[in-house]
Amino acid sequence: MRIAQVSPYDFAHPGGVQRHIASLSRELQDRGHEVSILAPCTRDEPAVDIGDVDLRTFGRSVPVPTAGSIARISFSVWHEWRLKTMLENEKFDIVHIHEPLMPMFALTASRFSPSTTIGTFHAFNEGRGRGYMFWKKVLNRGAIRLNGRIAVSEPAKQFANRYFKGDYTVIPNGLDVDRFSNPVARPSILKEDAMNMVFVGRVNEPRKGLRYALGAYSLLKWQYPKLRLIVVGAGVPDRESYRIMGERSLDDVVFTGPVSDEELPGYYQNADIFLAPNTGKESFGFIIIEAMSATTPIVASNIPGFASVMTDGKEGLMFEPKNEAAMADAIKRLIENPALRAQLAVDGRATVNQYRWGHVADSVLNYYNEVREQQPVPPAKYQGW
Repeated sequence: MRIAQVSPYDFAHPGGVQRHIASLSRELQDRGHEVSILAPCTRDEPAVDIGDVDLRTFGRSVPVPTAGSIARISFSVWHEWRLKTMLENEKFDIVHIHEPLMPMFALTASRFSPSTTIGTFHAFNEGRGRGYMFWKKVLNRGAIRLNGRIAVSEPAKQFANRYFKGDYTVIPNGLDVDRFSNPVARPSILKEDAMNMVFVGRVNEPRKGLRYALGAYSLLKWQYPKLRLIVVGAGVPDRESYRIMGERSLDDVVFTGPVSDEELPGYYQNADIFLAPNTGKESFGFIIIEAMSATTPIVASNIPGFASVMTDGKEGLMFEPKNEAAMADAIKRLIENPALRAQLAVDGRATVNQYRWGHVADSVLNYYNEVREQQPVPPAKYQGW
């Protein structure tokens, strides 16, 4: 099949959706399909590994705040016309649009694709999706046409169905499990005679929950002198995190800053406990399945995106979001029970196999073939926006 993977997000900046598209495209190409990625890209080379997959670039993007983070998307009207023309001329068998409700690039593709068109919905927000709300009237006028709809998790399915009702098939995100399970060098900062807790995430995003990891650590560090907190990720801590560190004398917290893709698995693998105190707006638990792959026990907030990939008491322990005392209690259970830590790690390693990219790509291909048997919905006539 000739398959177009359409991204609204700039491939010059790494992100979860871009990595998903890149990995899926490589898997599909390895199976003999002809794959092209259509996306904005503000640099000569993409920031994610696409291998030798064909990348068709569509100009620059602008940063837009969304779901507690920054999305870089294109609003170019000229690229709208260029994309429409390409979709008509290339005659793809499948046009697979990721976040098809994102303006303007993905919306244009979903509006004018003449091929069998699939949409994958990645987003989730416990509150109202302002971007989705903005386009709700457009969607209800039938401007968007999709033959099939995929959601990466049950929370993502429920969120998308609020604004764009229909039948959704859940196919989860994939992961290169071997990248996190194959042993790599132990980072020197992780002392072998210590109880190392590792946090991974952008430290300047409040929704990642660093302040709660700091709070929980402050409740335990005096009782367990060998306990350490290692924070892995880019950015500068927010004001609240600085306040907690100052008031509670947390001058021993280690901030690594950003680490390379090659180094990251070593932090997961050599952590005694992995912390995921995120507060919400996560459609899927990427960091959770990365920790599972590394055979590391997890303490995670019980938010929908995380609960969709792990079970409390099986792969890790879950606690009420934004509750540092409950988080500290879960950590204490693992510190004092090595057998429980070992069992959670083993169970997590067994669970994560379902997220291997090979399994996920097979599910996506099966869905493509199922949807292709249906009659494609005719594209809209071009009238601009």
